[in-house]
Amino acid sequence: QVQLVESGGVLVQPGGSLRLSCAASGSIFSISAMGWYRQAPGKERELVAAITSGGDTNYADSVKGRFTIPRDNAKNTVYLQMNNLKPEDTAGYYCNQQIQHSRWGRVQYYWGQGTQVTVSS
Repeated sequence: QVQLVESGGVLVQPGGSLRLSCAASGSIFSISAMGWYRQAPGKERELVAAITSGGDTNYADSVKGRFTIPRDNAKNTVYLQMNNLKPEDTAGYYCNQQIQHSRWGRVQYYWGQGTQVTVSS
């Protein structure tokens, strides 16, 4: 099986920066897309950023120019670098990785446990 472990969520002041990480471990043959989602109280979960195995990225309009999503394939880890944070970025952040367990196996979707980011003065 596979486990995703997230870290990095804290309380930060507006305008500050934060980096989240999400590391996958277990039975992994390959990882295709990786992504970060967030969910604020009373709102639906939304895609924040995603990156393909080839490095193509996609960002929500609300975070373009402020967030980046690098990945380290050697460590099976995806990061979310968040700069110029705003109070509206406050949410639980969840990573998602699309993982193949074997050469001929199908891709399965895994979620991290979530990490809370609070932006407040």
